[in-house]
Amino acid sequence: MLLLGEIDPPQRLLMGPGPINAHPRVLRAMSADLLGQFDPEMTGYMNQVMALYRPIFGTANRWTMLVDGTARAGIEAALVSLVAPGDVVLVVNFGRFGLLLGEILARIGAVVETVEAPWGEIVSLDAIAAGIARCQPKVVATIHGDTSTTMVQPLDGFGALCRAAGALSYVDATATIGGMELAADRWEVDVVSGGLQKCLGGPSGSAPITISDTAAEHITRRRHLEQGIRRPDIADGQGPRIVSNYFDLAMVMDYWSDKRLNHHTEATSMLYAARECARIVLEEGLAARYARHEAAGRAMTAGLRAMGLEIFGEDAHRMINVTGVFVPKDVDGETVRLAMREQFEIEIGTAFGPLEGRIWRIGAMGYNAMKHKVLLTLAALEACLGMQGYSLPPGIAVPAAMRAWDA
Repeated sequence: MLLLGEIDPPQRLLMGPGPINAHPRVLRAMSADLLGQFDPEMTGYMNQVMALYRPIFGTANRWTMLVDGTARAGIEAALVSLVAPGDVVLVVNFGRFGLLLGEILARIGAVVETVEAPWGEIVSLDAIAAGIARCQPKVVATIHGDTSTTMVQPLDGFGALCRAAGALSYVDATATIGGMELAADRWEVDVVSGGLQKCLGGPSGSAPITISDTAAEHITRRRHLEQGIRRPDIADGQGPRIVSNYFDLAMVMDYWSDKRLNHHTEATSMLYAARECARIVLEEGLAARYARHEAAGRAMTAGLRAMGLEIFGEDAHRMINVTGVFVPKDVDGETVRLAMREQFEIEIGTAFGPLEGRIWRIGAMGYNAMKHKVLLTLAALEACLGMQGYSLPPGIAVPAAMRAWDA
C-alpha cells in the first residue's frame, strides 16, 4: 500500500493573475462543521449569502446566489441557461476568455458571431452596437476584465444597448469582482458571474452569480424538472430544455428559493468560504477596497516602470489588479519566474496565445493587494532580473512603488 505524506505546501506568495492566497478568515470558515443541505441553519446561510453578494454585484436582483464549481461553472451555467441551440449570440472578444465564451457557446450549438479587438485593446460601444445591428443576437456576452490581456471592458451603456435591441446580456466578472466596481443594475446587464479566487480572496470552487428578473423569466420558461424530483408545485416551462442538468439555472434557482428543490447537494464548505469572502469585502467597504486595489496596481506599475520595463496594453483600459509587463530582450522569462519561485517563494504569471513568452502577468488582488506584498514582489523581480544580466540601478523599484501607493 502506498502511503503518502500529509499535504504541506510551501508558503508561496501568489502574485500572478490568480488564484491568489486566500484570506486566513476564509480558510478558517471552511473548517467549520458540515450541515445537512436543508437544515434551517444551512438554508439560513444560503439566504445570507444572497444578501451579502447583492451590494458586491451592485444589484437588487432577487436571484443572487452561488453556482457550485469554479468560476467557469458560473460561465457555463449562465450561457447554457440563456442560450438554446441555434440561437445567435454576439461575443465581445478581446482576449483568451472572449475566445472561451465562443468555445462554450459553440458546444451548446449557438450561432456565434463576434466583435473583436486586438489583444491589448478593448471593443468600443459603437463597435458593439454595429455588431448587434449586423446579427440581431438573442444574447450578447462579454468579459469584464480579461486577465490574458489585462484589459478591462467599459460597461456603462452596454446593457442598455442590448435591451434596446431585445437581447439579453451576460458579463463574466471573474477577475474583477471584489476588486473593481461592479454595477449590474446601473449597467442594466442581465447576468453577471464571478469567482472567489481572485479579488475576493478565497479558493477556487464557487461562482457567485446574479440574474435579472428579465433573465430569470427567460430561464424559467426553459424549466424542465428531472424525472425523479418532480413536484406538483413546480411546473415545467414551454421553452426548450436547458441542455445541462447540473448547470440548469432554472432548477438551481428553485434550489435557492423557498421551494428548496432537491437539485444537488450544496458544496457546504465552499458556501462558508463565499460567505466569509463577502463579509470581509463589506466590512472593509467597497469604496475602500477598490481604492486599495487601485493603489496596489498603481504601485506595481510604477515599480515596474522604474526598472525600465514596458507595460503591456492601453493605459486607459488596463485592469488595476493585474499588470502585464513585457519580458526584456535577451531575458528568459521562464528562468526569471523559476528564480522568483525558488529563491523568494513568489509566483508571477506567464501568458497565453500571441503573448506567450512575451509578457509576465503580475497580480495584486484581494488578500495580496497589500503594500508590503507589492514591494516584496518588485524587490524579488529586480534581483532575479539582475541574476539574468539585466542591467538596472539596484533598489530603484521599491521607492518608486512606495511613492505611487500614496499618490
